[in-house]
Amino acid sequence: MAEAIEVAHPRDVYAYEGGETVEAAFSGALGRGRLHHGWLLTGPEGIGKATFAYRAARRLLGAAADPELGLLGASPQDRVSRQVAARSHPDLMVLERVGEDGKARKVIPVDDARRLPEFFSKSPSMGGYRVAIVDAVDDMNPNAANALLKTLEEPPERGVLFLISHAPGGLLPTIRSRCRRLRFDPWPEAEVAAFVQERTEVSAEDALNLARMSRGSPGRALELAARGAIAGDQAARELIRRLPEADTPALQALADSFRGPEGMERFTLLFDRLSDHVRLRAELAAEEGSRDSDRWAEAWSKLAALPREVEGLNLDRADAFWSVLGDLRAAART
Repeated sequence: MAEAIEVAHPRDVYAYEGGETVEAAFSGALGRGRLHHGWLLTGPEGIGKATFAYRAARRLLGAAADPELGLLGASPQDRVSRQVAARSHPDLMVLERVGEDGKARKVIPVDDARRLPEFFSKSPSMGGYRVAIVDAVDDMNPNAANALLKTLEEPPERGVLFLISHAPGGLLPTIRSRCRRLRFDPWPEAEVAAFVQERTEVSAEDALNLARMSRGSPGRALELAARGAIAGDQAARELIRRLPEADTPALQALADSFRGPEGMERFTLLFDRLSDHVRLRAELAAEEGSRDSDRWAEAWSKLAALPREVEGLNLDRADAFWSVLGDLRAAART
């Protein structure tokens, strides 16, 4: 059973670690009066991009500085901070996959993006700036991305956009070219492990494993801990270890566990862990010059893409699992 770990939304995070370089770059531009209207925040998911965006937003919206919380720190008790936390600040607009009903949508729809021009056409109601955060711009459908581009092409006066991207290579080149980029680099594994141990009760060994799974992203490591990734990783390791043979009743029980509202979480987690292990198998086979490398690479490609396809097309998760298992068995046969 996953440990009960609370992962706070970035708007509710005030302490910040590992972002001194990007905060210095942003603060320097703000201090020189050369603040760009569009900021593209890039790096792995869970690295702190959204947390930075909310910290910068609070400062632009007029929150008083709190040096004890870092360069862009603001007190949680500040009026601006309280309004941002309550999602009631009139000069802040947030576009994200989670709708007003609290449910995650497949994409950020075009109707949300079309609200940006009207939002930025108004003067700041409380002084300072009007700020929009898109978390993440990767989740916009093509029409929404084009609507966003129109706002970037006509920079709003006293307006700033923070675009969060986990995979900037997939964005429209015209979006990338109209933004100043801030890159967030992965943390060393030891620092991620320490971050996790400070906030959870996992062992040092498990914390290091979570750090490796997260590939240097502290937020993702904490999320993985909350989702029970240690057990999921062990299940993935055992499944691959037994290939091409496997315990059919156990596999059937696993496939059955993917059904129902909670099944998607188990399905996504297992596929995430399987994808990592299969990727490593493919890389090792390629380094050794093995003819099996193509089969492992093909299996990895399918594993990486399938969860999103299953969710987007409402495919049967158990069927998808058995299909991938067939690919893995074929890859494991020499």
